[in-house]
Amino acid sequence: MAKTRQPQKRVLESFTIKGPDGVIKPGDTVLMMAPDSSKKPYVARVEEIEATGPQASQVKFKVRWYYRPEESIGGRRPFHGSKEVFLSDHYDSQSADTIEGKCYVHTFRDYTKLRSVSAEDFFCRFEYKSATGSFVPDRIAVFCKCEMPYNPDNLMIQCEDCSDWFHPSCVEITIKEAKKLEHFYCKSCIAENGKDLQKSNGATAQSEEKVQSKRRRR
Repeated sequence: MAKTRQPQKRVLESFTIKGPDGVIKPGDTVLMMAPDSSKKPYVARVEEIEATGPQASQVKFKVRWYYRPEESIGGRRPFHGSKEVFLSDHYDSQSADTIEGKCYVHTFRDYTKLRSVSAEDFFCRFEYKSATGSFVPDRIAVFCKCEMPYNPDNLMIQCEDCSDWFHPSCVEITIKEAKKLEHFYCKSCIAENGKDLQKSNGATAQSEEKVQSKRRRR
């Protein structure tokens, strides 16, 4: 009985896709088409690129999936950022045709330093074990009275005494008021040191405008 001939596989160093993204290599992160067009594209890290078939015409990407918080056991929580993803232990093989383009998964620190965030920018601070729903690390720093991890989508204000960070709602002020603060001291520091919470009332800006107006008249 004749043996079935196994298709030859060739590992590729890179693969070129249509569009502005061009060349994709192992280690790059990509957006991959979801079966349901109404859903967001999947995020994956390319581990290996293989070509099979006549003249290496069939190209497959071995990928490691990133999960969005809502795709994990336990779902999305208040401290999860809108662009947060978890690097999972779920590996897969996908056709090159499912790739929509490149994306960029930053470390948490690098993401918070971005001047602007595009649709292709994401950040990752956890690895996710898909079978158990556990995370690595299993603990991270918490802030504010609510003791929640930092969500880069939400404004926080820093106490000038203790250097801790607080959500405006947790210290009973609005986001608009928080943005006008010249100085901020948390209630614990006020009680301990007798300092007052000082708010900017716009007087400084108004006085500067008056001075500039007088100079123009001269």
